[in-house]
Amino acid sequence: MPVPRTLLAVAREAARQVPVVTITGPRQSGKTTLARMAFPHLAYVSLEPLDRRHHARSDPRGFLAEHREGAILGEVQQTPELLGYLQEEVDLRPDPGRFILTGSQHLGLAGAVSQSLAGRTAVLHLLPPSLDELALFPSHPTTLWETVWTGAYPRIHDRGIPADRWLADYVTTYVQRDVRQTLQVGDLEAFTTLLRLAAGRTAQELNLSGLGADAGVSHNTARAWLSVLEAGFLCFRVTPWLPNLRKRLVKAPKLHFLDSGLVCWLLGIASPTQLCTHPLRGPIFESWVASELLKARWHRGQVARMHHLRETRGVEVDLVLDRGARLTLVEAKSGATLAPDALDSLRDLGARLGGDAEFLLIHGGEGEAVGQRQSVHVAPWRALHAVDWGDPLR
Repeated sequence: MPVPRTLLAVAREAARQVPVVTITGPRQSGKTTLARMAFPHLAYVSLEPLDRRHHARSDPRGFLAEHREGAILGEVQQTPELLGYLQEEVDLRPDPGRFILTGSQHLGLAGAVSQSLAGRTAVLHLLPPSLDELALFPSHPTTLWETVWTGAYPRIHDRGIPADRWLADYVTTYVQRDVRQTLQVGDLEAFTTLLRLAAGRTAQELNLSGLGADAGVSHNTARAWLSVLEAGFLCFRVTPWLPNLRKRLVKAPKLHFLDSGLVCWLLGIASPTQLCTHPLRGPIFESWVASELLKARWHRGQVARMHHLRETRGVEVDLVLDRGARLTLVEAKSGATLAPDALDSLRDLGARLGGDAEFLLIHGGEGEAVGQRQSVHVAPWRALHAVDWGDPLR
């Protein structure tokens, strides 16, 4: 029995408002499963098979005529030219929720959707399950480092496949194939080297020149290849927050990988036990927290306005969430015990903001509830699901 996802209710609500709902996300994040659960009355048509893809490309009006009552069209990034004809179809008959589109290559799909279906579709993002969604699987990790090392791709948990074996196949089968299709990369060895080097820089400020030099490619090549990883929802950038604090601020974005299990596999971390003492344990935990917060926003159909802050000398804050009414400043500490100075950055910045923000420290200790210490909300990793990321903390 498939696990229900938080985005399911959001997708159904969107389908009551617009004729087309587009669901994007990384490969194997559960997009097809969610679409079929949310809309069981619609036929499912995958555009992955070559014969069906050829039909949609060579006779788009005939293809859509076969599905006049609506359908779930999977892997629609394979036929972006179809979307112009779909626009014509839904303009003639704009029934809400008539077509559901799913696709995994965000860059190509986003361009085609924005050009052809602007004002006619709701665009939703489905990432691998969040921590609270993972808890719904019959067999799921129970400790922090097992959770972080395994990652969240649903097939690992649904079928009990060893994470390292599944992730190895994932990189080979999906990542390298998408790279070939998108950029026609000839030197996959160099690309894989860059991918591993990027994983080693998760939760760090991005320096494309340094990354390219270490991988043996140019700055422009590193930029292009990293854009493919972002387009495939393997990583994302967190832009710097630039408040008027009259300070010299570092203006480089931070790079975060979306799945901590993939990072561990790329870095050759062989077990949760090894991860627990690994030198990159802290950055991997920070990226895991950043990914969980991104899921909390996207899976509720909300925009994720996430930033980071570092002064050249002074305050550093891992994540700054702009939630409209207030800012939420988040620090991620992988240790189970909080150091006496763990709250210093948040308290210092809070004093200068004059009460216009709220503060949350997420740590690697055990517990189930969000507490408070010196005006800072303190949450163990398990309590992430207890935080309401849609409204300011209370």
